[in-house]
Amino acid sequence: MSNFTRRKLLQTTAATAAASLLPASVLAAQAPAAAPAPTKRKNNIHQSVSRWCYKDVSLEDLCAYSAKIGLKGIDLLDMKDWEVPARYGLLCTMGYCGGGTIPKALNRVENHDEIEANFRKNIPIAAKLKVPNVITFSGNRMGMSDEEGARNTIAGLKRVKSIAEDNGVTINLELLNSKRNHKDYMADHTAWGVRVCEEVGSTHVKLLYDIYHMQIMEGDLIATIKENIKWLGHFHTGGVPGRHELDDTQEVLWPAVMRGIASTGFQGYVAHEFVPIHDPLTSLREAADLCDV
Repeated sequence: MSNFTRRKLLQTTAATAAASLLPASVLAAQAPAAAPAPTKRKNNIHQSVSRWCYKDVSLEDLCAYSAKIGLKGIDLLDMKDWEVPARYGLLCTMGYCGGGTIPKALNRVENHDEIEANFRKNIPIAAKLKVPNVITFSGNRMGMSDEEGARNTIAGLKRVKSIAEDNGVTINLELLNSKRNHKDYMADHTAWGVRVCEEVGSTHVKLLYDIYHMQIMEGDLIATIKENIKWLGHFHTGGVPGRHELDDTQEVLWPAVMRGIASTGFQGYVAHEFVPIHDPLTSLREAADLCDV
């Protein structure tokens, strides 16, 4: 054995012997830190996050962070992105698949052919990729009465309900406020949306109850949610006023609303849809903590 090899062997042996004499606490401190485990949630509320609110964060990074803080999925993704959350153990909890636009959708019969064609093509893809919900809208009034708009929307949803039923996907008609953000939007009250869903009569056609929008239009959140939970398929959050963080600058008592939702046995998703004005990922974690009742 050469002098060099012998010297290296003796040094290694000495170092190993010395290490064996160190206290376990010192050895633990010297070991590389393990990656923190994902936050464990109570899962009384299955939380998600809306993609569009985090435009400065890549989708991959948003997925990775969402998984880390115990969320279940990413909301409001275009079809091209539906497969991305699965890489992180998440779902696309609500997808766009051609259900019209906020101003132009189901309350006008001339839009029904296009919406039906889109759903026939895309809802089977949603089912294959385990996207449980897709979104649609009423459209704006543009002089139309709420009664006529309801009849048209019912007719349009009846045309597509079997597509949703056959594929195990839920079509969610979003309720929005027409007071501050979406002037003239027709589906701006829970009662209108519930009437539509009741007449369509399908467990796969429900409402996207946006808590931010409905607080602006009618308040009475907890009682309304409990009374109509049969027809509520999905929820969105957002601070009122301003649609920013769920903090003490706004008026909704989020833990109480979440307890109200949980008390119904709701098994769908509550997606955070606020536009952060502070550090976005910190704000998302704080919202997830607040709503983990």
